[in-house]
Amino acid sequence: MHTRTLGQDLEVSAIGLGCMGMSQSYGPNPGGRDEMIEVLRSAVESGVTFFDTAEVYGPYDNEELVGEALQPLRDQAVIATKFGWEIREGRSVGLNSRPEQIRRVAEDSLRRLRTDAIDLFYQHRVDPEVPIEDVAGTVGELILEGKVRHLGLSEASAATIRRAHAAHPVTAVQSEYSLWTRDPEAEVLPTLAELGIGFVPFSPLGKGFFTGTLDAATSFGEDDIRSGIPRFSEENRAANRALVEHVAGLAETKGVSTGQIALAWLLAQQPWIVPIPGTRRTSRIQENAAATDVALSADEVADLDAMARRIGVSGERYNEFHLGLVGR
Repeated sequence: MHTRTLGQDLEVSAIGLGCMGMSQSYGPNPGGRDEMIEVLRSAVESGVTFFDTAEVYGPYDNEELVGEALQPLRDQAVIATKFGWEIREGRSVGLNSRPEQIRRVAEDSLRRLRTDAIDLFYQHRVDPEVPIEDVAGTVGELILEGKVRHLGLSEASAATIRRAHAAHPVTAVQSEYSLWTRDPEAEVLPTLAELGIGFVPFSPLGKGFFTGTLDAATSFGEDDIRSGIPRFSEENRAANRALVEHVAGLAETKGVSTGQIALAWLLAQQPWIVPIPGTRRTSRIQENAAATDVALSADEVADLDAMARRIGVSGERYNEFHLGLVGR
């Protein structure tokens, strides 16, 4: 596995692991807790060093899982988690990035993760009620205290990134980015390039769409997040199939998987981009890790770009509520 460097010299594996799906959002987990622990440890064996979780995943269950799995391998893992939600009676009820809340979450996350320092602490969503300078300053204090090592933001606008970075250096910004979600390209990515901040795309495989295993006939249960996302309606999946088929065609000529092409495309965009595909299977972790060895020529990257623009994407990536929380 190759490594890449995010801002502030944070070195991580070129492909990370998004852990959310091990606890929520993608339907019943066919493997139990012990199996997920083994999957997480197998990721380290495959060269993955970058693990992404959050207090709200579960809530809390995912951090506890990651903490238990990686405690024996802590010196080989960079663990990112997130704050920014008010959680009551086991569910998030709104945003909360007040300084006292950030400190409370940090202490609780340290305990659940079984560690003495959080490597990368993201604000999960920008809280319009709390100045971003106060957020960055509070995390900066936690860094001085040794409880956190790096500050991150998630789904923030370019203007907010600039303000936060002026208050305390930002190491990474996490947002959705893939062949069918190109929103960061207009303003966020140029801002990160200018400021020397890394970028961590979540859902780099389009929430499973670029694995090539979903089609118009696929059904999603009520506990699967995709059941409420417009882009995954039966009609939109059928319309978006042309995009996957084009990627699959290139994958076939190279003897690799469709997902590996989608990840290789992301890796080709900038050397400071580190995708974090999620999975619950060791075989998929190994497949994703091998995407670092898939070389795309400049012409192939340009062809994928042109194809994505020409075909376009049907359906929004979030429902109306969640769209209102991004790009602030």
